[in-house]
Amino acid sequence: MGIVSEFKEFISKGNVLDLAVGVIIGAAFGKIVSSLTDDVIMPLVGMVGGAPDFSAIHLGPLKVGLFLNAVVGFLILAVIIFLIVKGANTIKKAPVEVTPTAPVDTKDQVLLAEIRDALRAGGRL
Repeated sequence: MGIVSEFKEFISKGNVLDLAVGVIIGAAFGKIVSSLTDDVIMPLVGMVGGAPDFSAIHLGPLKVGLFLNAVVGFLILAVIIFLIVKGANTIKKAPVEVTPTAPVDTKDQVLLAEIRDALRAGGRL
């Protein structure tokens, strides 16, 4: 089997295509969440107590403050994603419990059952 045919087989598998679609949609969703964080949540946080900015913190040549800014941004983003997922899960319909009912025989089934029972009993029709 040539390398080209192996590649065609690999790329045509459903998992690879699903992964590619997931990555593309994830990137687009990331932009939405970033906009929500930067344009909606952070201004609200800024109105309440000021946006957190640790960029002035240095430990020698290490820019620890920038790292702290990234960690705080990540935590805010994680909370937002958690709330979005939680909201999406509550929107989903709860599974409907179906109680099994006894099947109702049709007229044809009743007639066939009578014929079967008569044949088993050795009687005539």
